[in-house]
Amino acid sequence: MGTTLVVFVVLVGLVFDFTNGFHDTANYIATWVGTRAMSPRKAVLVSAAANLAGAFVTTAVAKTVAQGIIDTNLATEQTVLAALAGAITWNLLTWRLGLPSSSTHALIGGLVGAALVQSGVKGVQWSGVWHKVIVPGALSPVIGFAGAFVLLVLIYRLFFRITPGVGNRSFRYGQLVSGTFVAFTHGANDAQKTMGVIALALYTNGNISTFYIPDWVKVSAGLTIAAGTYAGGWRIIRTLGQRVYKMQPEHGFAAQLAAGSTLWAGTRLGFPISTTHVVTGSVMGAGATRRFSAVKWGVAGNIVSAWLMTIPAAAVVAAALYYPVSWIF
Repeated sequence: MGTTLVVFVVLVGLVFDFTNGFHDTANYIATWVGTRAMSPRKAVLVSAAANLAGAFVTTAVAKTVAQGIIDTNLATEQTVLAALAGAITWNLLTWRLGLPSSSTHALIGGLVGAALVQSGVKGVQWSGVWHKVIVPGALSPVIGFAGAFVLLVLIYRLFFRITPGVGNRSFRYGQLVSGTFVAFTHGANDAQKTMGVIALALYTNGNISTFYIPDWVKVSAGLTIAAGTYAGGWRIIRTLGQRVYKMQPEHGFAAQLAAGSTLWAGTRLGFPISTTHVVTGSVMGAGATRRFSAVKWGVAGNIVSAWLMTIPAAAVVAAALYYPVSWIF
């Protein structure tokens, strides 16, 4: 049963990675599509390639997810499977509602919920959850908001003499670079979360004697998140691309550059921060440069509500699924 179970966990992990692709990646593609810098399908293809490249840059986030959230000495394959099931359930629900909630926090919530049922409070590394998830998760959208706001103010001051037509064309071209950068950092951060849980399952089952990320796990996670990106996510693209506010090319460029920089800094530090949070904060920061009323704060409020619910909701679902998973396997 051990080998069968670990294979099943790997497959479910890749299912989560796929839902992450069509759920989270849509958030930064929206900044391409919303400004007409790129068609949806071209944006998806470019992002898929950049995601795959980013997946090979570092394993700092994967190690945090696998070793910094729950106690690896107490966790089992059933713990990981229940965590993934909770995260997938929440991803599908928020996708159906068109809410750009965080796949990152869904996975963290799933791990916490399953570990609590399996081992009690000792099964969770609370310091790691606070310092590597909660604090960076709270700060990252604020940093994205401020970064995009300041960057766009500078753009307006430096390029105020150019005509709107030239400006729109120039920043659409700029978005080819800035959007690819976000896609690359998304692969570097988000794909690693799946790598981490798969490697954790391999480690707890004894398939690897020391914790590391095998190359086939990196390739599988990178390809799967890219496939998920190509499969859809258009509900969420519409929410961020037009419903928060109507973006122009300079807004998309500033939001992408701020979001990509924030994600890259978090990735290098090993923080599993949310692409959804960072991009949404950056989009709102760029929109707020016009006037604060230009941002549809009611839509933004719904997004924030989904953020706040994600970790506890995914934790409850994973906790509820732990015993059924244990009985089946």
